[in-house]
Amino acid sequence: MTFPTGMFLTVLGCSLAAVALLMAVSFAIGTSTGKYSIIDAIWGPGFAVIAVVAFLVSLGNGDPTLRWLVLAMVVIWGLRLGGYILFRNKGLPEDPRYEEMLADAKGPGVIVRKVQIPQGLTMWFVSLPVQLAMVLPGPAGWVIWLGLVVYLVGLFFESVGDAQLAAFKKDPANKGKLMDRGLWRYTRHPNYFGDACVWAGIFLTVSWTWVGWLTILSPVLMIWLLTAKTGKALTEKRMSSSKPGYADYVARTSGFFPLPPKKLPSSR
Repeated sequence: MTFPTGMFLTVLGCSLAAVALLMAVSFAIGTSTGKYSIIDAIWGPGFAVIAVVAFLVSLGNGDPTLRWLVLAMVVIWGLRLGGYILFRNKGLPEDPRYEEMLADAKGPGVIVRKVQIPQGLTMWFVSLPVQLAMVLPGPAGWVIWLGLVVYLVGLFFESVGDAQLAAFKKDPANKGKLMDRGLWRYTRHPNYFGDACVWAGIFLTVSWTWVGWLTILSPVLMIWLLTAKTGKALTEKRMSSSKPGYADYVARTSGFFPLPPKKLPSSR
């Protein structure tokens, strides 16, 4: 297999330019509306933009089955996530995280330095398997279908978990209560677990070649962010201080991988 190094470098450069443009648009929207939290909703669609740009730039290259498969996987995941976050944040004030940043700094440039540049570079790096999939010469191996299965498991957990949480919050009877039903009974973070599976599945679609394994750090970074940085760790820190009964929920419910809930000893 002759790897198209020149085309891959072109895809990398064009994708990075697309990310920069996307971050600029996000900043412009935040400046005009006063809500820089729009960048949260751009996270998912940003990957879809990268996938589309990489697909168009590399037309005529790569394995057609792999290209179309990965394009569909990323676009479906990204648009669903972006739409969900937009709907969830509709009518809400600015995120306290960004309000705090703006209060501690002179001007909104702090958002660019502390949020947009790191997030843009993270998107570009995590999407390396996506960009690679667009130029890999075929025929692709059977493992791409294993990747699709892992991806679908992840998409199920993420989308169903988000839908269950949204329905729970919508019911006034649940105000102040803890969501521990449905998928949330088996893992405290079905959405983050699903996200991890999605990106592990996308990586698997390029793992049939040694070049694909060079992008292993991309899903590793995403999973680390989900479990130890901005996902699970940050959410649990907030929940432990604001939700009564959260300690018991943590004691009986798996922190990430879905498992049957533990039976806690009854209090006397």
